[in-house]
Amino acid sequence: MNAHKFSSCSDFPRSRPSRRQLLQVGGLGILGLSLPDLLRAEGRGGHKARAKSVIFLHQFGGPSCQDTFDMKPDAPDMIRGEFKPIASRVPGIQVCERLPNVARIMDKVTLVRSLRHEMKNHNSAGYYSLTGYAPPTDDQRLRDTQDLFPAYGSVVDALSPARAGTPTFVSFPYLIADGSVTPGQSASFLGKAHDPLFIGQDPNGPDFRLPELSLPDNLTAARLGDRRAMMRLVDEQSALLEFSARARGIDENYDKALNMLTSSAVKKAFDLSAEPEAVRDRYGRTTYGQSCLLARRLVEAGAKFVNVYFAKDIGGCDSGGWDTHGFGGKPMYPILKRRLLPVTDQTLPALLEDLDERGLLDDTLVVWVGEFGRSPKINAMAGRDHWPQCYTGLLAGGGVKRGFVYGASDKTGAYPASDPVRPEDLSATMFHLLGVDPKTQIKDALNRPLPISTGSVIEGVLA
Repeated sequence: MNAHKFSSCSDFPRSRPSRRQLLQVGGLGILGLSLPDLLRAEGRGGHKARAKSVIFLHQFGGPSCQDTFDMKPDAPDMIRGEFKPIASRVPGIQVCERLPNVARIMDKVTLVRSLRHEMKNHNSAGYYSLTGYAPPTDDQRLRDTQDLFPAYGSVVDALSPARAGTPTFVSFPYLIADGSVTPGQSASFLGKAHDPLFIGQDPNGPDFRLPELSLPDNLTAARLGDRRAMMRLVDEQSALLEFSARARGIDENYDKALNMLTSSAVKKAFDLSAEPEAVRDRYGRTTYGQSCLLARRLVEAGAKFVNVYFAKDIGGCDSGGWDTHGFGGKPMYPILKRRLLPVTDQTLPALLEDLDERGLLDDTLVVWVGEFGRSPKINAMAGRDHWPQCYTGLLAGGGVKRGFVYGASDKTGAYPASDPVRPEDLSATMFHLLGVDPKTQIKDALNRPLPISTGSVIEGVLA
């Protein structure tokens, strides 16, 4: 029985399926998908996709909304903090004084100031943020297992993959972790065939490149039709295996590996040296800056979901993420001033303006969000603690409003005052904008049908 139910004949698409779609149906049975599901996911017989791609900028550690996009200048000292708000290009929308370039591009974005959930640990909250599914428990010891839901990009790869020769889902430059690897970065029960193309190198490094399989002189792409021959070739060339731990599933990724071997578009996308020096400087000569530039090049090449991780570690120092507790004599504000806010202020506007200037922003959805926010009250160590009860996310392009604020927090930024939004609502909105029905079902490791999102589309942010 098909996992997706249809209540009437009108649920079925009226257009005739292509040969490609018919061939895909057999392979989709393992996902619990029928031909009507496939057609719906591709925008046939359903709503039209507003976004061709998503760039998901994951701010590991959790930024403080009170120090970035939802400041509280009238609150007491220990809540409002050191920074003052400044006006942005949009009347009535203020941001932190340390984000003057971001203030300039606020006419391109929607701020969601009422995100909330209950997970207070990085691994459980990170999994929630990266999949749209609440974990079974709020436990820092949460591990990646086949029982947990797949990453957004893996779902997109299963339901609406990119054209042949282009990876659907790419992630870089880290596997994020807090003690153990944070779940939600892989395909889980969908299988390794839908894992991301993971790039574990620094795009800001002088030797950054995409390792490639090279064909022996006596073996052409046309002859490389034997799976065993392909496996021998991969075994002989370890660069791809060293390049990505995900390549251990190469047997299931045979077609992808073959496409990488023969596609010039992928190689070109990873060649950052082709960019003018001024463009690279504009994004910032940092790992994050060059990662965001790579994300732009990948969506230009046809990738559909790109995860860029701001930092490998949760933070608390000048090389980590946004976890600014003030532990270990590392107060929050010096780190915000030296690294977190300057990097954000350079790279985020560069990405959005570059996409807009190239005519890509209208069909590229950019999502900037952490796994949670920070506590309204500054603690005794001059930092802010974990706070999932209310935080801010930023959306731009891909069918969302420009120069808009959705939802509101209370006077201290502690709880939503209106229009609360949960991670599953954000996931439903992303799938909807990509033209994939959020109610589409896939089957887990126990063959149980699950919707790809349990949330509701945030209608108020749609353009």
